[in-house]
Amino acid sequence: MAGIFKAYDIRGIYPTQLNEEIAEKIGRAFVLFTQARKVVVGRDMRPHSIPLFEALARGITAQGADVIDIGMCSTPMSYHANGKLGADGSIMITASHNTKEWNGFKLCRAQAVPISGSTGISEIEEMVEKNEWPTPERKGSISQYDIAPEYGKFLRSFSKIDRKLKVVVDYANAMGSYEIKGIEDLFDIVPLYKEIDGNFPNHEANPLHAETLNALRAKVKECGADFGAAFDGDADRCGFVDNEGNIIPMDLFTALIAQDILSDATGTVPILYDLRSSWAVRECIRDNGGKPIMCRVGHAFIKAQMREVGAVFAGELSGHYYYRENFVAESQGLSMIKLANLLCKKNVKVADLVKPLKKYFQSGEINTKVSDVKPILQKVREKYSDGHMFELDGISVEYSNWWFNVRASNTEPLLRLNVEATDKATMEEKRDELLALFRS
Repeated sequence: MAGIFKAYDIRGIYPTQLNEEIAEKIGRAFVLFTQARKVVVGRDMRPHSIPLFEALARGITAQGADVIDIGMCSTPMSYHANGKLGADGSIMITASHNTKEWNGFKLCRAQAVPISGSTGISEIEEMVEKNEWPTPERKGSISQYDIAPEYGKFLRSFSKIDRKLKVVVDYANAMGSYEIKGIEDLFDIVPLYKEIDGNFPNHEANPLHAETLNALRAKVKECGADFGAAFDGDADRCGFVDNEGNIIPMDLFTALIAQDILSDATGTVPILYDLRSSWAVRECIRDNGGKPIMCRVGHAFIKAQMREVGAVFAGELSGHYYYRENFVAESQGLSMIKLANLLCKKNVKVADLVKPLKKYFQSGEINTKVSDVKPILQKVREKYSDGHMFELDGISVEYSNWWFNVRASNTEPLLRLNVEATDKATMEEKRDELLALFRS
């Protein structure tokens, strides 16, 4: 069991780290911790998601709660079912972008509020280790529910698409085909790797790794598509490419979606952006009448902040895009719809929408292994004390022509660095200066 209880979810290799025995205990602990009476459970296409579901459901019902089995689905669909069906909580069985031997659980309270390491996963771990279960008043039941028609209807309600755009979709043999099943007919879709296969025979289901987008980029250019979309394993993340086959940086995609949302908004609408995002994102939100608010990294923090400030949308550099309408959670079907809306509204190519946002020079995220994080961060504080410094997540410092953020990894002795500047020479100089400081 060691190490499967993470900062944002429960995840391990099946069956050595995560198996049916542990899954049943997690089901019991989830009910005890949340006091849930009704729990939505969905799963991805991995072969071991089925025995894990059976064991998890056994634990949930043994502890007195009812299971609403929504079957195979995307993670955004499980969030939608949680809120739509008035459940007390939900569990999605998935290891997201991890390779085939992994599996896991994403846990939520009612209204799809995430349970993270600091808000319940640690307590659930303690209960599982203790393995003492009070006898409930009743045994729970299992019922089935198909959320797909309602989720499809929900997505379609946002469509302002006035023509069939040609879109290449890389489903990665995973849950993207479920995520957009209800809206596929709105597009002229050219599919890649649509067949469901939990062994991921074609490539890793992770659009953060640029090499996984090679087939998509080539196909977009070959068939003259309007854009391309690539889903991760459970379809709560998506990477997009423009009509020329160029990868759209995920922070700049946040700015594109913000434009569609703000074009219909009344008043100054709060929109959250990941603190690693380009200055161009903040400027775009403001220029389109929104209120840009910086947020720290991690879906549990972002969703909590969205609720606090009443944000309608948030974008994260990892390709997570969050919508108030989907119970303050991801919906990549909605991301596709909103990009298409913007294209139809402006009647321009995606590349032309992205080009004006590429006004600064970015290092991308650079990871450096270090023996001890704290003294290095203290050196950073001292060296860059003349800039505008804040510590929302790690250390961020802004100057008139450049900025950086350095964060410690939650799980490894790593520092993660992002640098941006108004010119390439400054970006490279400051990037190298900071990396030298880390390595000294």
